[in-house]
Amino acid sequence: MRHEAQIGTFILAIILITALGSTVRAFAEDDAAALYSQGCASCHGDKGHGDGAVAKYLKPAPTDFATSLKGKTDEWIGKAIKGGGPAVGESPTMPPSPNLSDPQIKGLVAYIKSFNS
Repeated sequence: MRHEAQIGTFILAIILITALGSTVRAFAEDDAAALYSQGCASCHGDKGHGDGAVAKYLKPAPTDFATSLKGKTDEWIGKAIKGGGPAVGESPTMPPSPNLSDPQIKGLVAYIKSFNS
C-alpha cells in the first residue's frame, strides 16, 4: 500500500509540474506581447511591418521585421532592443530600453521572431 501511495504522489507531482510549466510559458508569451504592445507597436506596428501610428513621422521610418531582421541573431536583436539602434549601427530613432531585464529581452526577441513564422 505504501508503494502505491508513493507512485500516486509521484504521478500527481508530474501532473502539477506539467501544468505549472504550461502556465509559466503562457504567462511569458503574454508578457512579451504586452511589452511589445506598450513599447514597440507604436513605431513597429502590431505585426512588425514598420507601420505603427507614429512610424510616418520617423526619419528613417521603421522597416518591416520580415526584411530588416533577416539573418540577424537573437543576440543582435536583443542588443538592438536593449541599447537602441546605435548599439547595432542602426538609426538613432530606435530608442534604447535599458530597464528591461534579460528574460524580458529574450521574450521580446522570441515574440518579434514569431511574426515571421
